[in-house]
Amino acid sequence: MQKKKVLLFLAKAFETMEFSVFIDVLGWAKHDYRHDIHVDTCGFTDKVISTFNVPVLVDKTIDQINVDEYDALAIPGGFSEFGFYEDVYDEKFLKLIREFDAKSKIIATICSGAMPVGKSGVLKNRKGTTYHLKDGYWQKQLKEFGVNVVNEPIVVDKNIITSWCPATAADVAFELLKTLTSEEDMEVIKKAMGF
Repeated sequence: MQKKKVLLFLAKAFETMEFSVFIDVLGWAKHDYRHDIHVDTCGFTDKVISTFNVPVLVDKTIDQINVDEYDALAIPGGFSEFGFYEDVYDEKFLKLIREFDAKSKIIATICSGAMPVGKSGVLKNRKGTTYHLKDGYWQKQLKEFGVNVVNEPIVVDKNIITSWCPATAADVAFELLKTLTSEEDMEVIKKAMGF
């Protein structure tokens, strides 16, 4: 089985649940089903504080990343009021997103994780979605980046996966797993996890 590597980017004020779902789904695939999938967590600093004040020590900082080593980039969403956009709108991160897309690598986002992908320009004239509640405020913001916003729970456009909200977190993680393995393998793991 071919080794796969996923870069899981944690911005300041990331949503804890949206982060942990990638760890769990890919962890089940690796440890119980022998898929050679490795996840590196990454942030701007060695320790990143989530939206609800949970500190996470990351494996690497953004300056240590070589895109060629990875098959996918996973981006959990986060809360603006706790500083999420200070990190995800940083030019260093936007450049990283552009590099992943230029090499047609998978970019999987949950909720507001779609916003930096939109801002980076790689979703221009492509389909995407983001947090759909609060009168579609965030979807309107995403549209301003030239994204063809689709009001559906999960939207896949070539290599980019975007989604609505925390409720879609597991589905995005399984969609990522499917692209790294196969639909059949993903279904086996999904069933084993009780979904």
